[in-house]
Amino acid sequence: MDKRKFISAFLCLIAAASCSTTKVLQDGEYRLAKNKIVVEGDKSFNTGKLDPYIKQKANTYFIFGWNPFLNIYNWSNGKGKGWDKFVQKIGVAPVVYEPDLVDKSITSMEDHLDYLGYYNSHIDSEIRTKKRRVYVTYKVRLGKRYPIEEIQLNLPEKGEFTEAFLKDTAEITIKKGDFLSEAALEAETERVATKMRNQGFYSFNKNYFSFQADTIQKGGKATLQYNINEFTRNQTVKEASPINRFYIDKVDIEYPANLRIRKKILRELTTITPGSIYGADIVNSTYSRLSALKVFSSVNIGMTQSAEDKVDCRISLAQSKLQGFKVNLEASTNSSGLFGISPQISYYHKNVFHGGELLNLSFMGNFQFKFKSPVKATEFGVSASLTFPNFFPLPYRLFKGAVPRTDVSASYNYQNRPEYTRNIISTSYGYIGNLHNKFFYQVYPLQLSIVQLSNLDEQFFSQLANDPFLWNAYQNHFDLGSGATLYYTTNTETVPKSSYFYTRLQFDIAGNLLSAFNPLMKQDDLGSRVIWETPYSQYVRGELTLGKTWFFGRKNGQSVAMRLVAGAGHAYGNSRSLPFEKHFYGGGANSLRGWQARSVGPGRDSLETSFVIPNQSGDMKLEFNAEYRFNMFWKVEGAVFGDIGNVWSLVKIDDKEEDLSLFRFKNFGESLAADWGVGVRLNLGFLLIRVDLGMKVHDPSREQKWVNPAQWLKLNNYAIHFGVGYPF
Repeated sequence: MDKRKFISAFLCLIAAASCSTTKVLQDGEYRLAKNKIVVEGDKSFNTGKLDPYIKQKANTYFIFGWNPFLNIYNWSNGKGKGWDKFVQKIGVAPVVYEPDLVDKSITSMEDHLDYLGYYNSHIDSEIRTKKRRVYVTYKVRLGKRYPIEEIQLNLPEKGEFTEAFLKDTAEITIKKGDFLSEAALEAETERVATKMRNQGFYSFNKNYFSFQADTIQKGGKATLQYNINEFTRNQTVKEASPINRFYIDKVDIEYPANLRIRKKILRELTTITPGSIYGADIVNSTYSRLSALKVFSSVNIGMTQSAEDKVDCRISLAQSKLQGFKVNLEASTNSSGLFGISPQISYYHKNVFHGGELLNLSFMGNFQFKFKSPVKATEFGVSASLTFPNFFPLPYRLFKGAVPRTDVSASYNYQNRPEYTRNIISTSYGYIGNLHNKFFYQVYPLQLSIVQLSNLDEQFFSQLANDPFLWNAYQNHFDLGSGATLYYTTNTETVPKSSYFYTRLQFDIAGNLLSAFNPLMKQDDLGSRVIWETPYSQYVRGELTLGKTWFFGRKNGQSVAMRLVAGAGHAYGNSRSLPFEKHFYGGGANSLRGWQARSVGPGRDSLETSFVIPNQSGDMKLEFNAEYRFNMFWKVEGAVFGDIGNVWSLVKIDDKEEDLSLFRFKNFGESLAADWGVGVRLNLGFLLIRVDLGMKVHDPSREQKWVNPAQWLKLNNYAIHFGVGYPF
């Protein structure tokens, strides 16, 4: 299938989807196509401030005013049975225009403009109809604004509250020349109340404030009285009492009697101590520290006034499930008959030594085989990690919020393939933690791996000798370095229900410290410095992931998820190529789903004949994934997805006139692998099981790269993947 035919087929698909968006409307109904806000006379006003106050939102659009799911909904035949239910589940219903909501929107927006300081604003609506579509334009005439000419500050008589407040006057957000608005006054009261509570004024809140503004005497300007009273808005002057600074009296920590945990740990993590000044910051800090311990399902901190200037603190802790198992399983097959199964089981204990220590034990396997064939590859791995609730060797008092945990881990991995046997022993030491429960980090100053190969197949060995790239990748090596993973997300829910964004950066560097001792080391036949007769690796490697998921539709029953992955590595100094376990690969249940794992690339190169079972890789990766997810029935979900990307080599490996594996901008498009597919998922809430069918659309390793639709389900053109959890 040439490119022109493919584009023509794609355009036909779009045309089919672009049918009426109003077909399902009843007589007399119109679809709300668009809302627009126009501000007269002030182009600098941000209309986005008014958008939330429009009571009826139009259908959302993806690109150029087009929403394909709105078109799909209108494929309904009006019979209300099987086909109708199917397209209504997948599609998005048109928003039926309701005239009454326009008037309510105007009232809501005018009230908000008053709140923002545009007094007596006026809004008119203009309704335009076109082919059963309604376009609403809200025309805004902004009201008068009053600049503040004078501020009169009225405080309680001298006392510790007034002294503390006067130290903060430079931070007052309401200043002369600013425009008067309720929004600005509200923000100022919240700022001051928060700051004063953090300085010990436990009972103080924004209800102690009152403001009076005179906009008449100054002729269009405002005089503002900024008052802080010793009584709240719900009290009278007779009920006034001094605003005192409070101190912590008693601190009680309660937890289930059957929970075996050292109380010393809880005391050291608690920043609320008897005799200290009360502050919201120390309460929040204690909450973060105890929650990060992972031993408790809930942390409740209550304060009770016990004297005129003292409060008692009660911390109530509810125990979470301390130990359990996690199971993960991925499986795939393709049209050539190659099967792959990857089971993994993990055991965790959150309080193994009764001090909040988290133990993780994990066992994994990876089995690839063909029925009625001796060809197979086997991989086993075991790992153990232990994290402690402190930043060793620093004391708890140096940290205000959640304390980073110290992590120590070790693992062993055994791989037996037709071409070789490989053993990998690894260990690491580092710190893990988070900031504000949105930014998570893992920093490992020490990462050590020892890789040993044996039982090399004679034919494979002879091909290694002729290929410098593979020769350097497939040898015993010693890997000592550092690494880090940084992760940020806007939604930390286990199963997010609202749109969110995330990004992940992984970085590794190895060999630089060892290179300082090069003069003391022996050299092998290739000139590499060796430790215990094994060359050490020297490289830098990074990988960046960006992801976004949008939820929409009735009860957020639909979503679109996208992900971009970019990574590259570079060997230097004592290494001529990256260690093979640090290479990038594509394909599999969470990658390019038209291919099995490690069976795509590098670049436009064909499958490496050195490997009986595919083991393609490169030192650079680019990949983009998109997936539309929708509810079908009961707990069954459907998905339509597309993947595009590849891995490439960055260094020319021999004297070939053209190295097909090499990354080049001039043939970047030709070297991209692309697929599309469909999936079915069973979402049980605590567990999601999925099956995806991926079909190749563009295969860069073939002479005829575009795959004809008639061939999508033919030999070597599809793969089936079974997995647990969403692919991204």
